[in-house]
Amino acid sequence: MSKAWLKMTAADLGRGIGAGEINPVTLAQTYLEAIKAHPLQHRIYARLTEERALAEAKAAADRAKSGNRRGVLDGVPVSWKDLFDTAGVVTEAGSALLAGRVPDEDAEVLKNATEAGLVCLGKTHMSELAFSGLGYNQVTESPPSVNDPDSVAGGSSSGAATSVAFDLAACGIGSDTGGSVRIPSCWNDLVGLKTTSGRLSLKGVVPLCESFDTVGPLCRSVEDAALMLAALEGGKAADLRGASLQGKRLMILKTEAMDGVREEPMAGFMGAVEKLKAAGAIVTKGEAPEVSEALELSAVLFTTEAYAQWHREIEAAPDKVFGEILERFRAGATFSGVEFVKGWMKLRRLRAAYDARMAGMDAVIMPTSQILPPNLERLATDHDYYVDVNLHALRNTRIANLMGGAALTLPTGVPSCGIMFVSPPMSEERLLRLGAAAEVALR
Repeated sequence: MSKAWLKMTAADLGRGIGAGEINPVTLAQTYLEAIKAHPLQHRIYARLTEERALAEAKAAADRAKSGNRRGVLDGVPVSWKDLFDTAGVVTEAGSALLAGRVPDEDAEVLKNATEAGLVCLGKTHMSELAFSGLGYNQVTESPPSVNDPDSVAGGSSSGAATSVAFDLAACGIGSDTGGSVRIPSCWNDLVGLKTTSGRLSLKGVVPLCESFDTVGPLCRSVEDAALMLAALEGGKAADLRGASLQGKRLMILKTEAMDGVREEPMAGFMGAVEKLKAAGAIVTKGEAPEVSEALELSAVLFTTEAYAQWHREIEAAPDKVFGEILERFRAGATFSGVEFVKGWMKLRRLRAAYDARMAGMDAVIMPTSQILPPNLERLATDHDYYVDVNLHALRNTRIANLMGGAALTLPTGVPSCGIMFVSPPMSEERLLRLGAAAEVALR
Protein backbone atom coordinates (compact mmCIF):
# COMPACT_ATOMS: atom_id res chain seq x y z
CA MET A 1 0.00 0.00 0.00
CA SER A 2 2.81 2.43 0.80
CA LYS A 3 3.60 3.22 -2.85
CA ALA A 4 -0.07 3.87 -3.53
CA TRP A 5 0.03 6.52 -0.81
CA LEU A 6 2.29 8.65 -3.03
CA LYS A 7 -0.55 9.27 -5.50
CA MET A 8 -3.29 9.97 -2.97
CA THR A 9 -4.70 13.40 -2.19
CA ALA A 10 -3.60 15.05 1.02
CA ALA A 11 -7.16 14.76 2.33
CA ASP A 12 -7.34 11.02 1.63
CA LEU A 13 -4.00 10.48 3.33
CA GLY A 14 -5.26 12.40 6.34
CA ARG A 15 -8.44 10.34 6.47
CA GLY A 16 -6.32 7.21 6.26
CA ILE A 17 -4.30 8.37 9.24
CA GLY A 18 -7.48 9.13 11.14
CA ALA A 19 -8.87 5.67 10.39
CA GLY A 20 -5.68 4.01 11.63
CA GLU A 21 -4.86 2.69 8.16
CA ILE A 22 -1.76 4.86 7.65
CA ASN A 23 1.04 5.43 10.12
CA PRO A 24 2.43 8.98 9.74
CA VAL A 25 6.01 7.83 10.35
CA THR A 26 5.78 5.14 7.68
CA LEU A 27 4.15 7.69 5.38
CA ALA A 28 6.96 10.21 5.88
CA GLN A 29 9.57 7.50 5.38
CA THR A 30 7.83 6.41 2.19
CA TYR A 31 7.98 9.94 0.78
CA LEU A 32 11.58 10.50 1.86
CA GLU A 33 12.67 7.20 0.29
CA ALA A 34 10.81 8.02 -2.90
CA ILE A 35 12.47 11.43 -3.09
CA LYS A 36 15.97 10.08 -2.54
CA ALA A 37 15.46 7.35 -5.13
CA HIS A 38 13.96 9.62 -7.79
CA PRO A 39 16.19 10.60 -10.75
CA LEU A 40 14.87 14.17 -10.61
CA GLN A 41 15.38 14.60 -6.87
CA HIS A 42 18.05 17.29 -7.17
CA ARG A 43 16.12 19.19 -9.83
CA ILE A 44 13.00 19.36 -7.64
CA TYR A 45 14.22 19.61 -4.04
CA ALA A 46 16.86 22.13 -3.03
CA ARG A 47 17.25 20.28 0.28
CA LEU A 48 15.39 17.81 2.48
CA THR A 49 14.48 18.33 6.13
CA GLU A 50 14.53 14.64 6.96
CA GLU A 51 15.17 14.91 10.69
CA ARG A 52 12.39 17.46 11.11
CA ALA A 53 9.99 15.43 8.97
CA LEU A 54 10.47 12.26 10.98
CA ALA A 55 10.14 14.08 14.30
CA GLU A 56 6.93 15.77 13.15
CA ALA A 57 5.60 12.47 11.80
CA LYS A 58 6.34 10.75 15.13
CA ALA A 59 4.43 13.48 16.98
CA ALA A 60 1.52 13.09 14.55
CA ALA A 61 1.54 9.32 15.08
CA ASP A 62 1.41 9.80 18.84
CA ARG A 63 -1.54 12.18 18.52
CA ALA A 64 -3.37 9.77 16.24
CA LYS A 65 -2.81 6.93 18.68
CA SER A 66 -4.13 8.96 21.61
CA GLY A 67 -7.11 10.36 19.70
CA ASN A 68 -5.82 13.93 19.74
CA ARG A 69 -5.38 14.68 16.05
CA ARG A 70 -5.32 18.38 15.20
CA GLY A 71 -7.29 18.10 11.98
CA VAL A 72 -7.68 16.19 8.74
CA LEU A 73 -4.14 16.98 7.53
CA ASP A 74 -2.36 16.06 10.77
CA GLY A 75 0.58 13.86 9.73
CA VAL A 76 0.45 14.62 5.98
CA PRO A 77 3.85 15.40 4.34
CA VAL A 78 4.18 18.53 2.17
CA SER A 79 6.96 20.49 0.47
CA TRP A 80 7.83 24.18 0.82
CA LYS A 81 9.13 26.57 -1.83
CA ASP A 82 12.61 27.75 -0.92
CA LEU A 83 11.51 31.28 -0.03
CA PHE A 84 9.70 30.28 3.16
CA ASP A 85 11.99 30.76 6.13
CA THR A 86 12.75 27.50 7.92
CA ALA A 87 14.49 27.76 11.28
CA GLY A 88 18.09 26.54 11.06
CA VAL A 89 17.72 25.46 7.43
CA VAL A 90 19.23 27.27 4.45
CA THR A 91 16.63 29.37 2.61
CA GLU A 92 18.02 30.95 -0.58
CA ALA A 93 15.02 31.78 -2.82
CA GLY A 94 16.81 30.25 -5.79
CA SER A 95 19.47 32.96 -5.80
CA ALA A 96 23.23 33.07 -5.33
CA LEU A 97 22.67 36.45 -3.67
CA LEU A 98 21.25 34.57 -0.68
CA ALA A 99 23.67 31.63 -0.68
CA GLY A 100 24.04 30.17 2.80
CA ARG A 101 21.25 32.29 4.30
CA VAL A 102 19.91 30.56 7.43
CA PRO A 103 16.86 32.11 9.16
CA ASP A 104 16.34 31.88 12.90
CA GLU A 105 12.65 30.99 12.81
CA ASP A 106 9.95 29.55 10.59
CA ALA A 107 7.78 31.70 8.36
CA GLU A 108 4.41 32.43 9.94
CA VAL A 109 2.53 30.22 7.49
CA LEU A 110 4.94 27.35 8.17
CA LYS A 111 4.37 27.80 11.90
CA ASN A 112 0.62 27.60 11.32
CA ALA A 113 0.94 24.52 9.13
CA THR A 114 3.18 22.83 11.69
CA GLU A 115 0.66 23.61 14.41
CA ALA A 116 -1.98 21.91 12.21
CA GLY A 117 0.23 18.81 12.17
CA LEU A 118 1.63 18.98 8.64
CA VAL A 119 5.00 17.34 8.07
CA CYS A 120 7.75 19.39 6.35
CA LEU A 121 9.60 17.22 3.81
CA GLY A 122 11.96 19.90 2.53
CA LYS A 123 12.49 22.98 0.36
CA THR A 124 11.86 23.03 -3.38
CA HIS A 125 13.59 24.82 -6.25
CA MET A 126 12.12 27.96 -7.79
CA SER A 127 12.74 30.75 -10.28
CA GLU A 128 15.49 33.09 -9.09
CA LEU A 129 14.02 35.44 -6.45
CA ALA A 130 10.58 34.40 -7.81
CA PHE A 131 10.92 36.82 -10.75
CA SER A 132 9.87 34.59 -13.67
CA GLY A 133 6.81 32.61 -14.67
CA LEU A 134 8.84 29.93 -16.42
CA GLY A 135 10.69 28.03 -13.70
CA TYR A 136 13.99 28.22 -15.56
CA ASN A 137 16.84 28.84 -13.13
CA GLN A 138 20.36 29.00 -14.51
CA VAL A 139 21.78 29.53 -11.02
CA THR A 140 20.33 26.45 -9.28
CA GLU A 141 18.06 23.89 -11.00
CA SER A 142 15.13 23.86 -13.42
CA PRO A 143 12.53 21.11 -12.82
CA PRO A 144 10.87 19.73 -15.97
CA SER A 145 7.15 19.65 -16.68
CA VAL A 146 5.61 16.31 -15.78
CA ASN A 147 4.23 16.19 -19.33
CA ASP A 148 7.45 17.02 -21.22
CA PRO A 149 10.95 16.31 -19.90
CA ASP A 150 12.46 18.83 -22.33
CA SER A 151 10.30 21.71 -21.11
CA VAL A 152 10.22 23.78 -17.94
CA ALA A 153 7.68 23.25 -15.18
CA GLY A 154 6.48 26.84 -14.88
CA GLY A 155 7.40 29.30 -12.18
CA SER A 156 8.18 30.59 -9.95
CA SER A 157 6.92 27.71 -7.78
CA SER A 158 8.44 25.12 -10.12
CA GLY A 159 9.67 22.65 -7.52
CA ALA A 160 6.50 22.99 -5.47
CA ALA A 161 4.46 21.82 -8.46
CA THR A 162 6.78 19.04 -9.55
CA SER A 163 7.14 17.69 -6.03
CA VAL A 164 3.42 16.86 -6.24
CA ALA A 165 3.24 15.98 -9.95
CA PHE A 166 6.09 13.46 -9.62
CA ASP A 167 4.57 11.97 -6.44
CA LEU A 168 7.22 13.37 -4.10
CA ALA A 169 4.89 15.36 -1.81
CA ALA A 170 1.20 15.30 -1.01
CA CYS A 171 1.01 19.07 -1.56
CA GLY A 172 3.41 21.88 -2.37
CA ILE A 173 3.33 25.33 -0.79
CA GLY A 174 4.27 28.18 -3.11
CA SER A 175 3.88 31.89 -3.63
CA ASP A 176 2.17 33.89 -6.36
CA THR A 177 3.04 37.46 -7.35
CA GLY A 178 1.95 37.33 -10.99
CA GLY A 179 1.06 33.69 -11.54
CA SER A 180 3.70 31.70 -9.68
CA VAL A 181 1.27 29.20 -8.13
CA ARG A 182 -1.09 28.91 -11.08
CA ILE A 183 1.33 28.57 -14.02
CA PRO A 184 3.23 25.57 -12.60
CA SER A 185 -0.05 24.08 -11.41
CA CYS A 186 -1.45 24.44 -14.92
CA TRP A 187 1.60 23.02 -16.67
CA ASN A 188 1.69 20.03 -14.32
CA ASP A 189 -2.08 19.28 -14.25
CA LEU A 190 -2.63 20.35 -10.65
CA VAL A 191 -5.05 22.53 -8.71
CA GLY A 192 -3.52 25.85 -7.71
CA LEU A 193 -4.99 28.53 -5.45
CA LYS A 194 -3.88 32.16 -5.56
CA THR A 195 -5.10 33.80 -2.38
CA THR A 196 -6.04 37.45 -1.98
CA SER A 197 -3.18 39.77 -1.07
CA GLY A 198 -3.18 40.08 2.71
CA ARG A 199 -5.17 36.91 3.37
CA LEU A 200 -2.11 34.89 4.40
CA SER A 201 0.88 36.19 6.33
CA LEU A 202 4.06 37.13 4.44
CA LYS A 203 6.13 37.21 7.64
CA GLY A 204 9.22 35.14 6.99
CA VAL A 205 8.61 34.91 3.23
CA VAL A 206 11.44 36.23 1.06
CA PRO A 207 9.76 39.14 -0.77
CA LEU A 208 9.60 40.09 -4.42
CA CYS A 209 6.79 42.69 -4.59
CA GLU A 210 5.02 42.69 -1.25
CA SER A 211 2.12 44.68 -2.72
CA PHE A 212 1.33 41.65 -4.91
CA ASP A 213 3.03 38.71 -3.14
CA THR A 214 0.65 35.99 -1.94
CA VAL A 215 0.97 32.47 -0.53
CA GLY A 216 -0.95 29.49 -1.89
CA PRO A 217 -1.04 25.69 -2.26
CA LEU A 218 -0.44 23.51 -5.32
CA CYS A 219 -2.48 20.32 -4.89
CA ARG A 220 -4.20 17.30 -6.39
CA SER A 221 -7.73 18.42 -5.52
CA VAL A 222 -9.84 21.42 -4.61
CA GLU A 223 -10.52 19.81 -1.24
CA ASP A 224 -6.78 19.78 -0.60
CA ALA A 225 -6.59 23.47 -1.51
CA ALA A 226 -9.38 24.29 0.94
CA LEU A 227 -7.77 22.30 3.75
CA MET A 228 -4.33 23.77 3.06
CA LEU A 229 -5.68 27.33 3.08
CA ALA A 230 -7.14 26.68 6.52
CA ALA A 231 -3.87 25.18 7.75
CA LEU A 232 -1.78 28.06 6.43
CA GLU A 233 -3.85 30.69 8.20
CA GLY A 234 -4.85 28.70 11.26
CA GLY A 235 -8.51 28.86 10.35
CA LYS A 236 -11.44 26.69 9.34
CA ALA A 237 -11.69 25.05 5.93
CA ALA A 238 -14.42 25.99 3.48
CA ASP A 239 -17.43 23.67 3.53
CA LEU A 240 -17.52 22.10 0.07
CA ARG A 241 -20.52 19.87 0.66
CA GLY A 242 -23.36 20.31 -1.81
CA ALA A 243 -21.34 22.52 -4.14
CA SER A 244 -23.11 22.95 -7.49
CA LEU A 245 -22.67 24.79 -10.77
CA GLN A 246 -26.40 25.04 -11.34
CA GLY A 247 -27.23 28.65 -12.16
CA LYS A 248 -23.69 29.90 -11.49
CA ARG A 249 -22.81 32.86 -13.69
CA LEU A 250 -19.41 32.61 -15.34
CA MET A 251 -18.01 35.18 -17.75
CA ILE A 252 -15.36 34.43 -20.34
CA LEU A 253 -13.10 37.46 -20.26
CA LYS A 254 -12.41 38.62 -23.79
CA THR A 255 -9.66 41.01 -24.95
CA GLU A 256 -6.11 40.12 -23.83
CA ALA A 257 -7.18 36.99 -21.94
CA MET A 258 -8.27 35.24 -25.14
CA ASP A 259 -5.96 36.95 -27.65
CA GLY A 260 -2.93 34.89 -28.60
CA VAL A 261 -4.02 31.69 -26.87
CA ARG A 262 -2.32 28.71 -28.54
CA GLU A 263 -4.27 25.80 -30.01
CA GLU A 264 -3.95 23.27 -27.18
CA PRO A 265 -4.74 25.66 -24.30
CA MET A 266 -7.70 26.99 -26.28
CA ALA A 267 -8.98 23.47 -26.93
CA GLY A 268 -8.62 22.56 -23.27
CA PHE A 269 -10.40 25.71 -22.17
CA MET A 270 -13.30 25.49 -24.62
CA GLY A 271 -13.80 21.80 -23.86
CA ALA A 272 -13.93 22.65 -20.17
CA VAL A 273 -16.45 25.43 -20.79
CA GLU A 274 -18.79 22.97 -22.51
CA LYS A 275 -18.61 20.67 -19.49
CA LEU A 276 -19.36 23.54 -17.13
CA LYS A 277 -22.39 24.45 -19.22
CA ALA A 278 -23.58 20.84 -19.18
CA ALA A 279 -23.38 20.94 -15.39
CA GLY A 280 -25.72 23.93 -15.23
CA ALA A 281 -23.39 26.94 -15.35
CA ILE A 282 -24.54 30.02 -17.27
CA VAL A 283 -21.57 31.12 -19.38
CA THR A 284 -21.45 34.48 -21.14
CA LYS A 285 -18.73 36.50 -22.82
CA GLY A 286 -17.78 40.02 -21.88
CA GLU A 287 -15.12 42.68 -21.95
CA ALA A 288 -13.51 44.62 -19.14
CA PRO A 289 -11.53 47.64 -20.39
CA GLU A 290 -10.17 48.03 -16.87
CA VAL A 291 -8.12 44.87 -17.38
CA SER A 292 -6.42 46.20 -20.50
CA GLU A 293 -5.52 49.42 -18.72
CA ALA A 294 -4.27 47.55 -15.66
CA LEU A 295 -2.02 45.29 -17.75
CA GLU A 296 -0.35 48.41 -19.14
CA LEU A 297 0.68 49.28 -15.57
CA SER A 298 2.49 45.96 -15.02
CA ALA A 299 5.98 47.20 -15.80
CA VAL A 300 5.92 50.26 -13.58
CA LEU A 301 4.21 48.54 -10.64
CA PHE A 302 5.96 45.14 -10.54
CA THR A 303 9.48 46.01 -11.66
CA THR A 304 9.80 49.25 -9.70
CA GLU A 305 8.86 47.61 -6.42
CA ALA A 306 10.99 44.54 -7.14
CA TYR A 307 14.04 46.66 -7.93
CA ALA A 308 13.44 48.82 -4.87
CA GLN A 309 13.40 45.64 -2.78
CA TRP A 310 16.56 44.13 -4.23
CA HIS A 311 18.66 46.86 -5.86
CA ARG A 312 21.33 46.99 -3.16
CA GLU A 313 22.00 43.26 -3.22
CA ILE A 314 21.79 43.08 -7.02
CA GLU A 315 24.10 46.00 -7.76
CA ALA A 316 26.61 44.79 -5.18
CA ALA A 317 26.99 41.52 -7.11
CA PRO A 318 25.20 41.68 -10.50
CA ASP A 319 27.34 38.84 -11.86
CA LYS A 320 25.55 36.47 -9.47
CA VAL A 321 22.16 37.08 -11.14
CA PHE A 322 21.01 35.34 -14.34
CA GLY A 323 21.03 37.92 -17.14
CA GLU A 324 17.34 37.69 -17.99
CA ILE A 325 16.36 38.15 -14.34
CA LEU A 326 18.88 40.97 -13.91
CA GLU A 327 17.38 42.79 -16.91
CA ARG A 328 13.86 42.48 -15.49
CA PHE A 329 14.95 43.88 -12.13
CA ARG A 330 16.90 46.78 -13.64
CA ALA A 331 13.90 47.78 -15.73
CA GLY A 332 12.44 49.06 -12.46
CA ALA A 333 15.10 51.76 -12.31
CA THR A 334 13.70 53.43 -15.42
CA PHE A 335 10.50 54.63 -13.71
CA SER A 336 10.19 57.66 -11.46
CA GLY A 337 8.55 57.78 -8.07
CA VAL A 338 5.82 59.94 -9.57
CA GLU A 339 5.08 57.29 -12.21
CA PHE A 340 4.93 54.56 -9.57
CA VAL A 341 2.56 56.46 -7.29
CA LYS A 342 0.35 57.54 -10.19
CA GLY A 343 0.28 53.92 -11.35
CA TRP A 344 -1.06 52.76 -7.99
CA MET A 345 -3.60 55.56 -7.88
CA LYS A 346 -4.87 54.51 -11.28
CA LEU A 347 -4.89 50.81 -10.39
CA ARG A 348 -7.04 51.43 -7.33
CA ARG A 349 -9.60 53.24 -9.51
CA LEU A 350 -9.51 50.43 -12.07
CA ARG A 351 -10.03 47.80 -9.37
CA ALA A 352 -13.12 49.58 -8.07
CA ALA A 353 -14.58 49.88 -11.58
CA TYR A 354 -13.78 46.24 -12.37
CA ASP A 355 -15.39 44.98 -9.15
CA ALA A 356 -18.53 46.95 -9.94
CA ARG A 357 -18.65 45.57 -13.49
CA MET A 358 -18.29 41.97 -12.29
CA ALA A 359 -20.65 42.24 -9.32
CA GLY A 360 -23.27 39.98 -10.92
CA MET A 361 -20.80 37.22 -11.79
CA ASP A 362 -19.77 34.25 -9.68
CA ALA A 363 -16.42 34.17 -11.47
CA VAL A 364 -14.55 35.33 -14.52
CA ILE A 365 -12.96 32.46 -16.48
CA MET A 366 -10.10 32.20 -18.97
CA PRO A 367 -7.30 29.84 -20.00
CA THR A 368 -4.79 29.74 -17.16
CA SER A 369 -1.85 30.01 -19.54
CA GLN A 370 -1.91 31.05 -23.17
CA ILE A 371 0.95 28.70 -24.01
CA LEU A 372 2.33 25.23 -23.31
CA PRO A 373 5.54 24.77 -21.29
CA PRO A 374 8.48 26.25 -23.25
CA ASN A 375 11.59 24.34 -24.24
CA LEU A 376 14.28 24.48 -21.56
CA GLU A 377 17.30 24.39 -23.90
CA ARG A 378 15.96 27.21 -26.04
CA LEU A 379 15.29 29.36 -22.96
CA ALA A 380 18.99 29.12 -22.16
CA THR A 381 20.13 30.38 -25.55
CA ASP A 382 17.43 32.55 -27.12
CA HIS A 383 16.79 35.90 -25.42
CA ASP A 384 13.84 36.91 -27.60
CA TYR A 385 12.19 33.53 -27.01
CA TYR A 386 12.66 33.83 -23.24
CA VAL A 387 11.10 37.29 -23.10
CA ASP A 388 8.20 36.34 -25.38
CA VAL A 389 7.18 33.14 -23.60
CA ASN A 390 7.57 34.70 -20.15
CA LEU A 391 5.15 37.47 -21.11
CA HIS A 392 2.66 35.00 -22.61
CA ALA A 393 2.93 32.66 -19.63
CA LEU A 394 2.08 35.48 -17.22
CA ARG A 395 -0.47 37.34 -19.34
CA ASN A 396 -3.64 35.77 -17.94
CA THR A 397 -2.55 34.93 -14.42
CA ARG A 398 -1.32 38.49 -13.83
CA ILE A 399 -4.86 39.78 -14.32
CA ALA A 400 -5.99 38.41 -10.96
CA ASN A 401 -2.98 39.92 -9.19
CA LEU A 402 -3.55 43.32 -10.75
CA MET A 403 -7.29 43.32 -10.06
CA GLY A 404 -6.69 42.16 -6.48
CA GLY A 405 -8.85 39.03 -6.59
CA ALA A 406 -8.56 35.39 -5.65
CA ALA A 407 -7.99 32.81 -8.39
CA LEU A 408 -8.12 29.05 -8.84
CA THR A 409 -6.75 26.96 -11.70
CA LEU A 410 -8.03 23.47 -12.49
CA PRO A 411 -6.80 20.86 -14.99
CA THR A 412 -8.95 20.54 -18.11
CA GLY A 413 -7.94 17.02 -19.16
CA VAL A 414 -5.70 18.38 -21.91
CA PRO A 415 -2.10 18.02 -20.64
CA SER A 416 -0.59 21.26 -19.30
CA CYS A 417 -3.77 23.21 -20.09
CA GLY A 418 -5.83 24.73 -17.30
CA ILE A 419 -8.95 26.78 -16.77
CA MET A 420 -8.78 29.67 -14.32
CA PHE A 421 -11.59 31.05 -12.17
CA VAL A 422 -11.14 34.59 -10.81
CA SER A 423 -13.36 35.97 -8.04
CA PRO A 424 -13.40 39.16 -5.91
CA PRO A 425 -10.98 39.82 -3.05
CA MET A 426 -11.37 37.66 0.06
CA SER A 427 -13.87 35.34 -1.64
CA GLU A 428 -11.76 32.19 -1.37
CA GLU A 429 -14.45 30.10 0.31
CA ARG A 430 -16.97 30.90 -2.40
CA LEU A 431 -14.34 30.30 -5.07
CA LEU A 432 -13.40 26.92 -3.60
CA ARG A 433 -17.03 25.79 -3.56
CA LEU A 434 -17.30 26.80 -7.20
CA GLY A 435 -14.06 24.97 -7.92
CA ALA A 436 -15.25 21.82 -6.16
CA ALA A 437 -18.32 21.70 -8.37
CA ALA A 438 -16.30 22.46 -11.49
CA GLU A 439 -13.78 19.77 -10.59
CA VAL A 440 -16.56 17.15 -10.68
CA ALA A 441 -17.87 18.48 -13.99
CA LEU A 442 -14.42 18.38 -15.60
CA ARG A 443 -13.68 14.75 -14.79
